[in-house]
Amino acid sequence: MVDEEHELTIIGAGPGGLSAVIYGERSGLETIILEEKTAGGMAAEAPLVDNYPGLEEIKGVELMGRMKKHARKYTEIRELHPVRKIEKGDSIFVETDEKTYATDALIIATGTDHRKLNVPGEDSLEGKGVSYCATCDGYFFKNRSVLVVGGGNTALADATYLLNLGCDVTLIHRRNELRAEKALQEGFLEGGGRVIWNSVLEGIEGDETVQKVRLRDLKEDTESKMEVDGVFVSIGEYPRSELASDIGVELDDSGYIKTDEKQRTNIPRVYAAGDVTGGTKQIVVACAEGAIAALSAYEDVRNPYWVK
Repeated sequence: MVDEEHELTIIGAGPGGLSAVIYGERSGLETIILEEKTAGGMAAEAPLVDNYPGLEEIKGVELMGRMKKHARKYTEIRELHPVRKIEKGDSIFVETDEKTYATDALIIATGTDHRKLNVPGEDSLEGKGVSYCATCDGYFFKNRSVLVVGGGNTALADATYLLNLGCDVTLIHRRNELRAEKALQEGFLEGGGRVIWNSVLEGIEGDETVQKVRLRDLKEDTESKMEVDGVFVSIGEYPRSELASDIGVELDDSGYIKTDEKQRTNIPRVYAAGDVTGGTKQIVVACAEGAIAALSAYEDVRNPYWVK
């Protein structure tokens, strides 16, 4: 049974999804957006965004709060509303625990999720010293020792954020050089951060909270232990593309959704935007893709040329 019908339904309220709301409604499509958690996506976790045009320095959570407020001018954002299933027939049907939505067009903007280390102690101590979000949990480790795992831009941004909070920060990286931008590396090292090179984290130990970690030096093939109060894992993300895959949307070898230059997938009237499409993972890019996807949906719904 269909509970609601919409011209355009968007799954995911990160930068891509929120941008799609604005462009979808402004083009004249009756639009709804569904979000599993709270609006903002992983962009809200960014300690500082200093490359979004027109906003020299802004916290990720503040930027996403502005986007959320803007999108709400046009339609309701249904948060804590996870999508369980998508079916494609004459219409597209989107099922949640509460309702089934029929829609003429669908934009998938489900983003990515944090990649895990899959080492002993990681799952059992998650939320007890193991974290994937420095801006969410960093405050609790003020004046305490933490280990950040990773070597890219996000890892260095997280590590620097923790330093600025007053944490004693050590970064561990499996190679002898970092992948992050030079400015981020310099900021971390000049701020007093330390790096353990050519090493990996092999286990996390603690009774009720994190107490120590097991490390392996890959160059010397030796193991050591280090006492820490927290572990922040920042080793990248994986695409949340399962819903798309279930209806036959084509994915690349890494699981990201394939789209054309208009954000169309291989399934008629199904589009994708944001980090779930891979490529350059930047807030401004996700916003652009969301806008393009919504305008493509308008073209196809109002001036259809796809064969249903």
